[in-house]
Amino acid sequence: MSNEATDQRETRGVRMKAMIQDRYGSPEEVLRLADVDLPQVGDGDVLVRMRATSVNTPDWIAVTGVPYFIRLQYGLTKPRMPVRGSDVAGVVEAVGVHVTDLEPGDEVFGSWWDNSPRTQGTFAEFTAGPAFNLIRKPAALSFDQAGASVMSGLTALIAMRDVGKVAPGSRVLINGASGGVGTFAVQIAKTLGAEVTGVCSTRNVELVESLGADHVIDYTMTDFTRDKKRYDVILDNVMNHPPSSMTRLLAPTGTFIPNSVGDRGGALAGLPRMARAFVMGLGKTDVRFAGGWAPPTRVDLTVLADLLVSGAVRVIIDNVYPLESAGQAVAHMLGHHARGNVVVSM
Repeated sequence: MSNEATDQRETRGVRMKAMIQDRYGSPEEVLRLADVDLPQVGDGDVLVRMRATSVNTPDWIAVTGVPYFIRLQYGLTKPRMPVRGSDVAGVVEAVGVHVTDLEPGDEVFGSWWDNSPRTQGTFAEFTAGPAFNLIRKPAALSFDQAGASVMSGLTALIAMRDVGKVAPGSRVLINGASGGVGTFAVQIAKTLGAEVTGVCSTRNVELVESLGADHVIDYTMTDFTRDKKRYDVILDNVMNHPPSSMTRLLAPTGTFIPNSVGDRGGALAGLPRMARAFVMGLGKTDVRFAGGWAPPTRVDLTVLADLLVSGAVRVIIDNVYPLESAGQAVAHMLGHHARGNVVVSM
C-alpha cells in the first residue's frame, strides 16, 4: 500500500480480520471473527492499523439491541454496521488526498464517536474515518492507555468542565466512581479544584481513594441518597436511583448530570428514568441532560492527552482482551462491574 495519499481504489479487494455482528443477542454468541474488506478511505480520511480500542456503553447496547428503541438507530432486525467500537489507537497506514497534517507511520489516537453512520468500527485490524477526529499519540502513552481513554475520558472532561462547570471549591458527587467514566471524572474534578465524593462498592473503595477522592461512600453499606450533604454537581453514571432522589441532594444552584441507561433490564432498560430526568430538566437549571455529547475535537483530545502525560490523570484498565475475544470484552462491560476501562488489543 502506498506511503503517500491513497484513494478508495487502493483498498478494494484487500481483506482484514474483524469482529462482526449480524444479529442482536449475547456478546459471546453474536460477535465472531471474520475476514472482511478493508474500509475505504475518503478524501479527508485516514486508514489506521489498529493497536487498541475500548469497550463503551454504546457497544454493548448495539450488541444486545436493548433498549429496543435504539434499534431505530442501529437497525431493526440487525445492526446496519457490523463492526462495533469507536475509540482509536494505532498507526496511520494511509491518508486521503486532502489530509495534510497526518502521514503514514504517525501513531495516533482519537475516536469515530458520533461518526458511526459512515465509519467502520474499531474491533478490527484496520479502521478508517475523518482525520479531524485524531491527534498524534504522545510517546508517553501506550496504545492500550490511549485506546482506553477517549470516550470515557472526554465524557468525564465535558461533564465536569463544560456541563457541570466545576471550579475550585465545587462539591461534586460521582455515582459509579470506579467505572470507566467515573475514574476519569474523579480525577478531572480534582484537577479543577473540586471536593469530590465517590460512590462505589466495597471492593473499589481503595481504588477510588487512590484516584484522589476526598470522600468515598460504599453503597453496599450506606444509602447516600438519604445523606444531608448537598452537592453543586452530581454525575450519575449508574442511574440506580430515581432522578428525584438524586436531585434532592443538590445545592440550590446545583447541576445533575444523568449519564447512563440505568441498571435495569427489559425492553426499555433505564430509558424511563432518563426520560424523567430529561423532563425534570426542562426549564430548570439543576438538571443538564447528558444524552449526546459533541463529537470529539482535536482541542479536547489535546487537553485530555496533556492531563494524561502530566500524570494528573491516569488511565485505569480492568482487563485487556485480544481481538478474537472481543465478545468476552463486551460481556465483561455488560456485567456493569468493570473497574475502569476494558480494552481490546490488536
